[in-house]
Amino acid sequence: MTAVRAQRSSDASVGMAEAVLNSLPHPVLTVGPDGRVADANAAAEAFFQVGVPVLRRHGIKEFVPFGSPLLVLIEQVRSRGAAVNEYRVDLGTPKNGGERVVDILVAPMPERPGHVVVVLQERTRADKIDRQLTHRGAARSVTALAAMLAHEIKNPLSGIRGAAQLLEQSADDDDRTLTRLICDEADRIVKLVDRMEIFSDERPVEREAVNIHAVLEHVKKIAISGFARYIRIVEEYDPSLPPVYANRDQLVQIFLNLVKNAAEAIGDATDGEIVLSTAFRPGVRLTAPGTNTRVSLPLEFCVRDNGPGVPEDLLPYLFDPFVTSKPSGSGLGLAMVAKLVGDHGGIVECDSQPRRTTFRVLMPMYNEAGAEPASQS
Repeated sequence: MTAVRAQRSSDASVGMAEAVLNSLPHPVLTVGPDGRVADANAAAEAFFQVGVPVLRRHGIKEFVPFGSPLLVLIEQVRSRGAAVNEYRVDLGTPKNGGERVVDILVAPMPERPGHVVVVLQERTRADKIDRQLTHRGAARSVTALAAMLAHEIKNPLSGIRGAAQLLEQSADDDDRTLTRLICDEADRIVKLVDRMEIFSDERPVEREAVNIHAVLEHVKKIAISGFARYIRIVEEYDPSLPPVYANRDQLVQIFLNLVKNAAEAIGDATDGEIVLSTAFRPGVRLTAPGTNTRVSLPLEFCVRDNGPGVPEDLLPYLFDPFVTSKPSGSGLGLAMVAKLVGDHGGIVECDSQPRRTTFRVLMPMYNEAGAEPASQS
């Protein structure tokens, strides 16, 4: 009887250990002396996008890039018998979705000679959030420039345009072409300044409960009746999604820009497709500007296209003002998106690979008191 109780106690302990490991948000796996994965938790399955049985059948080197520093770390731990850390290592492969930057801890398992435990902490999302905060700062840095342009450039341009119109009345045909050019260029600069004036608007956003699916449906109707008439638009919505705490008109502006950006990226491709998706993703929390509180951003709205993708050297600066890959673009569309999303307390990020570029917007949900309550960090 005592032996039975001991066995049950042992089984309960093992079950509890497995439950604890599977509850961790970070991938944890053990690697045997032969380099094969001995065990892994649920987060590791999600990270490598395969189940534990598949992981156990293969060596760890089959799930990481060729010559990965992780393999060197595992050998170092075996030879030294001491834990090691490595920061900002890219374990991304085509199998697990591309760039996957992680911090790595590898430690020996004294009770199982030759075995090591590997803990991964993904940095990609944290880095993107940091980058998004930088984008907000970049957008705010345009504010003073926009205000200066509105006052110091639009007035002289009006004078230049008026003078050109007066000259046009007495000019011959050849000179009239030049005066028309002056007027057209003056109008173009005024339009550019008008677009920049949105960055100088620091008024609080008037927000309410908004059905994001109604907003996306409105954006879709505009798109298919104009710039995206030859592109297939697919909806992947979570029908149970709660309302977003936002300004409806600004949401339309945000997603109209993102969908138009996707349509322009696809261009004349005959198989062009834009996917609009919504989902509930608990766990992402961001410190509210000017406070020490953290606000949950559980609502995820995505615009995905199968265009050629964003150039890799442009990706870190995509939301900065005046950054664009389009010959005729002003580089203000995505900067404006970043500002409007930031004004709502949310973040916007971009993942890009050939034929799969995703713009992801994370925002707070609405409850009866307004935004979801902030919680102390």
